[in-house]
Amino acid sequence: MNTIRSVCVYCGSSPGNDDLYMKAGQTLGRALAQAGLRLVYGGGGKGIMGAVADGALRAGGKVTGIIPRFLMNREATQAALQRLDETIVTDNMHQRKHAMFEKSDAFVALPGGIGTVEEIIEIMTWAQLGHHRKPMVFGNIGGFWNPMVALLDHMREAGFIHTGHLVQPLVIDDAEAIVPAIMVAASSDGAPTEGVQSVIDKM
Repeated sequence: MNTIRSVCVYCGSSPGNDDLYMKAGQTLGRALAQAGLRLVYGGGGKGIMGAVADGALRAGGKVTGIIPRFLMNREATQAALQRLDETIVTDNMHQRKHAMFEKSDAFVALPGGIGTVEEIIEIMTWAQLGHHRKPMVFGNIGGFWNPMVALLDHMREAGFIHTGHLVQPLVIDDAEAIVPAIMVAASSDGAPTEGVQSVIDKM
């Protein structure tokens, strides 16, 4: 069984065009805090990033923000960073991603842009290479990640994902179900099996 103490959330620094996204961020942040899990995220105070952090902080949760120095004025104000109980400033994006990986026991991708896609895909790549067995989740709010899931299925069918058993991200439509899904996946000691997915689908 993998012990889950902290969860990394990748998401947009913008709110997107649907109120569902911001609400999902608040809901997930609150759920993490209520479960006693630390939020690890990109340190931003705007958009969905800000909503996740705000949801966790308002519920009394612990939050670690990891942000590159060059993004501090673009994605977060000093006041927003001071609300966090831990802030890590890196020199570049590579250091940020490495620190987020090292400090997290599971990963969630909420709606976001190119950066969000790049981050969760890298985590999936590391799983495929056997670098980790930490749970990975697509928070499929409003069906946002449906095209990505379809692309992954296409890659498998085309024969380009040769270790598919190591790359099995959970696809969860409801923000409130994400934390329970992570805990179920962690109890299976690695990438979820079909049985784990069946349990999660019933949530």
